[in-house]
Amino acid sequence: MARIVMTFGATSMAGIERIRNVAARVKREVAAGHQVAVVVSAMAGETDRLVNFCREASPLYDPAEYDVVVASGEQVTSGLLAIALQAAGVPARSWLGWQLPIRSSSAHAAARIDDIDTEALVAAMESGEVAVIPGFQGMTEAGRVSTLGRGGSDTSAVAVAAAVKADRCDIYTDVDGVYTTDPRIVPRARKLTRVTYEEMLELASVGAKVLQTRSVGLAMKEGVRIQVLSSFDDPNNSATADTLPGTMIVGDDEIGDDMERQLITGIAHDKNEAKITLIEVPDKPGAVARIFGPLADININVDMIIQNIAHNSGSTDVTFTVPQAELARALDALDKAKTDIGYSSLVHDTKVAKISVVGVGMRSHAGVASTMFKALADRGINIQAISTSEIKVSVLIEEDYTELAVRVLHTAYGLDAEEVA
Repeated sequence: MARIVMTFGATSMAGIERIRNVAARVKREVAAGHQVAVVVSAMAGETDRLVNFCREASPLYDPAEYDVVVASGEQVTSGLLAIALQAAGVPARSWLGWQLPIRSSSAHAAARIDDIDTEALVAAMESGEVAVIPGFQGMTEAGRVSTLGRGGSDTSAVAVAAAVKADRCDIYTDVDGVYTTDPRIVPRARKLTRVTYEEMLELASVGAKVLQTRSVGLAMKEGVRIQVLSSFDDPNNSATADTLPGTMIVGDDEIGDDMERQLITGIAHDKNEAKITLIEVPDKPGAVARIFGPLADININVDMIIQNIAHNSGSTDVTFTVPQAELARALDALDKAKTDIGYSSLVHDTKVAKISVVGVGMRSHAGVASTMFKALADRGINIQAISTSEIKVSVLIEEDYTELAVRVLHTAYGLDAEEVA
């Protein structure tokens, strides 16, 4: 018997029939003798609909009230799944974030989980009752509902798994594992059997849509084993998650020295970036801090940063990227701080994409970046910005070249699967 946390994304919860399919999968694990908690997302498209309501009400909405609106989607699906499980003969109840409670920081729309009270939850699981928990939400110290940012249900699931000391966190998505790249772009992309936390963290942070970045970081910190599985296998299949094919996200120690591991694990892309350039920023100490301080104050993450060579006038241009969804708030903050920063003008561009290659093999092999730059240059793809880490190289390019760049790099690093005769 194992203690398992299962989580289902928006496509898995898109309507009553799919919720019944989820209930069948949960029942399968319960029948195998496992203790089960389930974390659910809102129905597909529901969060977008609620977010759009907020934006229509005011482009510069109050994040605390935004949380009140968008957290309602998961409340609906948690109740519906509990009803479906009960109808299938499985004891179940829903637990809202404030009922456990899941305590979080007060950074509305981007809250972080501080603590989860699991005493009642574990008691319910040990009695054979399935706990159904809405993902994406928590409760601040002030008693206000908070949300964890888009894709936050994965983070909720990992946090619950860590809190209840689960043997595994099974994340069901619309894909059957983690691939070397998006198989919709590269049909010959290969499914990976195992990926390290570190590699998955980089892939998630640069655009791979399988898992949310924070969920992987939390799993690595807490040592939670994650399994990525398809939510569209036959729900009547007698196989449990212990035997279904998927991808395991684990520590380096579990993978060990695998002679077949690739230099590069995967290629990711992200079209949700916006490029901002501040023209003629004074080239003096503290100038950069005055740019990024106001953005940090409103919890906007900045990614690629480039500071050009100073002009003869003693000024320089500073270019950086922010999430496209945060562009309006970023521009507003920079406009308010214009006098303090001292830039002359600002330009922005949303028609860009970030392409990244990721792999722990970079640590011991030279020439990874060179291969990337040459492959793109050979296809006439211009690089606008570059950023690197120990196991990642990312470039910013024109959005129209995204799919071509992914295909070219996937082949350049030898990631294409062998054709089946």
